[in-house]
Amino acid sequence: MHDYAFRIVNVFAEERLGGNPLAVVEDGRGLDDATMQRIALQFNLSETTFILPSANGSARVRIFTPTFEMPFAGHPTLGSAHVVRDLFGAGDAVTLEMIAGIVPVTAEGDRWTLQAKAPRTREVSAARPAIAAMLGLAEADLGAQPLWVDTGSEQLVIPLANATAVRRAKPDAAGLAANGSVALPGGGTRSMAYVWATDGPGKILCRFFFPKYGAVIEDPGTGSACANLGGWLVATHALLPQTFALSQGEAVGRPCYLGLHVDASGKIFVSGRVIELGRGSIRL
Repeated sequence: MHDYAFRIVNVFAEERLGGNPLAVVEDGRGLDDATMQRIALQFNLSETTFILPSANGSARVRIFTPTFEMPFAGHPTLGSAHVVRDLFGAGDAVTLEMIAGIVPVTAEGDRWTLQAKAPRTREVSAARPAIAAMLGLAEADLGAQPLWVDTGSEQLVIPLANATAVRRAKPDAAGLAANGSVALPGGGTRSMAYVWATDGPGKILCRFFFPKYGAVIEDPGTGSACANLGGWLVATHALLPQTFALSQGEAVGRPCYLGLHVDASGKIFVSGRVIELGRGSIRL
């Protein structure tokens, strides 16, 4: 038997019981892939991360949802960086080695900022009526051009006409599977949709949906999608620089507050506050 220490942190949180929760296993050495996956299912949070030694960065981080491993995700990056700083005395600038590559992360106090990878984009094959139906909306509720965007994790980014449409969105699992699926590196597919609209000057309201065991689940705060929104701005030739305050998680009672900045050169930065909630260990 061996005890594995873990921490629970809330990311994009402005209050202790807000934000998006993350489990961080402090030392993943000795755990094989299958066991990491089972631990992630045990915690049953959006993601669980495992910290490992790295020859190329401050630490290597593996990210698992309850059902598959991810190459990159935003709130696990910020939350893991917060733990790595404390574990290793790494200071306010850390580099995390992930499947998607090296991700630089910096801090001012407990507010962390990651720099996303340069975006890759592709057009959406589904017609606008199909996208609207997938979201339980009318075609008039759609905004500008939706795109597949990848700044580390490819996702379907869908602008809506206004914040009211964002609040009314009610996707169905079959529609997401038909129109919002991408291949996973290890085989299989994942489905998702990220919807957003401006909600006042410099403010955006957003929601992220994905199917799980036949039901549609809503993620409280999605840093990778925030980065992909930055990629959408770059791909659609928006006037840069741009800075937005994003609100997510309203509909699921987990308020999350994300910062998005795209500088004049198109570099994308995502920020949020990390609050450690508690610590424990599991015995295997």
